[in-house]
Amino acid sequence: MDRAQALALLYRHTQTDSLRKHALGVEAAMRVYAEKFGEDIETYGIVGLLHDFDYEETPDPKDHPMRGAGILEGEGCPAHIIYAIKSHATYLGLARLSRMDKTLFAVDELVGFVTAVTLIRPNRSVMEVSVDSVKKKMKQVGFARAVSREDIVQGAESLGIPLDEHIATVIVAMQGIADRLGLAGTS
Repeated sequence: MDRAQALALLYRHTQTDSLRKHALGVEAAMRVYAEKFGEDIETYGIVGLLHDFDYEETPDPKDHPMRGAGILEGEGCPAHIIYAIKSHATYLGLARLSRMDKTLFAVDELVGFVTAVTLIRPNRSVMEVSVDSVKKKMKQVGFARAVSREDIVQGAESLGIPLDEHIATVIVAMQGIADRLGLAGTS
């Protein structure tokens, strides 16, 4: 499966603009980490694009991401990609075995959180988001309540990367595609 096929699959199963943008943000972060680790950038990117492609149709934990895994198997998607996608769902209790599995878990919640931090800024620009602003908002329990701060911290730890560096890496990845994420600013 190549990126064009993965993107077509995402768009076929995901109609919500915000979920599509989330997938693009996770893809960008995965690609940056793949390059940093000397791993396959395309494979990491595909995992990022497809990690939630079935969520809109099957948001119930008993179905997501298992329904998507079945679709991917039918598409001939490699097993290690399917496993990485399944392992990001903490409620399935699967071990994150590969660096790719760990990276997906590490960036997923953080991309959502950085997006939330960006959207409350007056200019709505990820270019204005800093590590300190993300960490400050992480301390505010009522802000982006659905995002697990514990998962963000555990994700960085599982990669063996300091939290500040992890946050900075994800911000830079998102800045690289800010226009496609709708986070390039209003002015």
